[in-house]
Amino acid sequence: MRFTEHELTEAVTNAAKTVAAARQRGVRRRLDREATWAALTRHERYLVLDAVGTQVLPVLLALPDLEVPEGTRPTFTDIQVLSAVQATLGDAARGLRGKVTVAARTALVRDALAKLPPRQA
Repeated sequence: MRFTEHELTEAVTNAAKTVAAARQRGVRRRLDREATWAALTRHERYLVLDAVGTQVLPVLLALPDLEVPEGTRPTFTDIQVLSAVQATLGDAARGLRGKVTVAARTALVRDALAKLPPRQA
């Protein structure tokens, strides 16, 4: 499947909102993703989008091509997402740090895919 520019932008933005909320959230504080995102300055948003984009975009582009019917979201299996993450990481996916990196990036990509808008004509 080829993602549209709008879908890629939405995926990266939603993943960045998740990361920003996770960084601002303390052990006991629960902050809304949208409220946290709105509280960031434009420069802070850019920094988060840049960091998340370098992690998420290569994986989204490495996912296999598939047809998505109009009005539905693309669905990928855990194996497909995991193999795309491992393929983009290469040798960095080895060892204990590699396993942690793979797990974190897989969770981030799954979150980005879950919040994609339905495909439109």
